[in-house]
Amino acid sequence: MYRSGAVMAWNVFKFCTALRGLGSIMILLVLGIVGVSYYAVVITNYGPGLAAGGLDSLLAFVVLVLFHCLLVMLLWSYFSVVFTDPGGVPPNWRPATDEERGDSDPLTGTEFPADSENDNFSAGYFSLAFLNDFYTFLETTLVTLSLLPHFIAFFSDGDIPGTPGSLATTFLAFVLNLAFALSVMGFLIMHISLVTANTTTIEAYEKKTTPKWRYDLGRKRNFEQVFGMDKKYWFIPAYSEEDLRRIPALQGLEYPSKPDLDAQEF
Repeated sequence: MYRSGAVMAWNVFKFCTALRGLGSIMILLVLGIVGVSYYAVVITNYGPGLAAGGLDSLLAFVVLVLFHCLLVMLLWSYFSVVFTDPGGVPPNWRPATDEERGDSDPLTGTEFPADSENDNFSAGYFSLAFLNDFYTFLETTLVTLSLLPHFIAFFSDGDIPGTPGSLATTFLAFVLNLAFALSVMGFLIMHISLVTANTTTIEAYEKKTTPKWRYDLGRKRNFEQVFGMDKKYWFIPAYSEEDLRRIPALQGLEYPSKPDLDAQEF
């Protein structure tokens, strides 16, 4: 006896609620990796290098400045993702047309419900996830490159300065950051492709193969839908007051509006 495809289909999203209990553990894990990396880069290797003099001091200063700047942006974007409500589909909402039909007419404001308090959050959360991947990749790559000479020294015949604990921390920090840099790079590439195509992760996997995705407004406008039109805010996990006022998350095809684009030309 055969069951219908709907019954046999295994929807992994049904099990997402069971993963919420792991949220606190993941936060502690991230903070633990940050702590190990901080100890290896700042306390053990490059902090003492500031007193070495010459090019070593200059290199240590540059590495420490970049490390702390990227660390601030990483933690800011990460906790913005953790504490930001991603929003959701309004109750009893039904699309007027097939959402996945690429040859349909562009959506209009009448196909969407009135703005809700979660509208801006749903647009902002995708941008926060992108920035989190972006700064995580930069930070882990910086740590990996800065600790690479010390990692190579483990396989040399000469003596390595440092206590067993500091050497073990340096080795562990290099391996963890290398693994994160390689894995996050894949997510970053994926998010770049989603932003340029104006799709969410679910839409990318569930939409039908079509020659033209009807939400695709061109790379520039797709990018502005996610990050806003104020360039000063593109690389921080925040929006300007003007963008918060103008972005209607459920009326994506209306933003940026034609008057806004015309105004930019003058």
